[in-house]
Amino acid sequence: MPTLTPAGFARLLSDNIARVIVGKNDVIELLIVALLCEGHVLLEDVPGTGKTMLARALAISLGLDFKRLQCTPDLLPGDVTGVSVFNQQTQTFAFVPGPVFTHILLADEINRATPRTQSALLEAMAERQVTADGKTYPLPSPFLVLATQNPVEYEGTFPLPEAQLDRFLLRLRLGYLDAEGEQQMMRNLRREHPITTLQPVITGNPLPELSRAVWEVHVDETLLAYIVALVQATRRHEDLLLGASPRGSLGLYRGSQALAAIRGRNHVLPDDIKYLAVPILAHRCLVRPESALRGRSAEHIIADILETTPLDIGRLA
Repeated sequence: MPTLTPAGFARLLSDNIARVIVGKNDVIELLIVALLCEGHVLLEDVPGTGKTMLARALAISLGLDFKRLQCTPDLLPGDVTGVSVFNQQTQTFAFVPGPVFTHILLADEINRATPRTQSALLEAMAERQVTADGKTYPLPSPFLVLATQNPVEYEGTFPLPEAQLDRFLLRLRLGYLDAEGEQQMMRNLRREHPITTLQPVITGNPLPELSRAVWEVHVDETLLAYIVALVQATRRHEDLLLGASPRGSLGLYRGSQALAAIRGRNHVLPDDIKYLAVPILAHRCLVRPESALRGRSAEHIIADILETTPLDIGRLA
């Protein structure tokens, strides 16, 4: 059997997910980038755009365990990570794992959970482990958090702090379908939802090997300097109160490697970095209030930085 390449893996996976999620091939591609980088994804969009279905379709296509956590204000940290329960027979406490012990976790409407509960995900997302009652429990591998939030409804919500936003490799928006895509969606739903007949397309778990293959994608020193220049420009920009962190630099570096790999290349191009700059850096930046009142958003600012930050093309071999 031929070795599965990142490009072949991405093609199989995206074609299968596209049976459920219509007209969003660019979002599916970026989701696969996060998967190969072992990163987490924040899906920020209005209700009904397919955020939950996207997570389910990904888990089914990979044949991985999937759990959904519906975040509410009364959700406790133990409801996420697990709790210790006293066993009457053994007279000891036994740890009962929470929903975070899975391969793909959908944290639905994460901004409805309290900050204390949101922080319960920090260790799991950053270190892929849970500490409870002084003991550390490793999480399954692979482990991917897909969190959703509604960007227009703020009543009864707790905005994610910058420290938690920084844990997400990408922030994605699905957006509404165009007219043709919406008609195709309705055709697909005439009899039964396509998610009910979706089958895994990947046998076994090739993700560790594919992630290691991504590490081998070449990134020229000039492009490393370009990534750093973009990130540092966010820290100096007059419209930003807070620029992107070093985790943003690393995310842009690893993300560009993964994007090049799934597009069939063994080297990164400047366009890979430019394509990923907004979804990787924008949510890590904090816009000044006075700039936000003028209609400036982090996405617009990153786009401006891309226009004004030079790339020394002459040094690219």
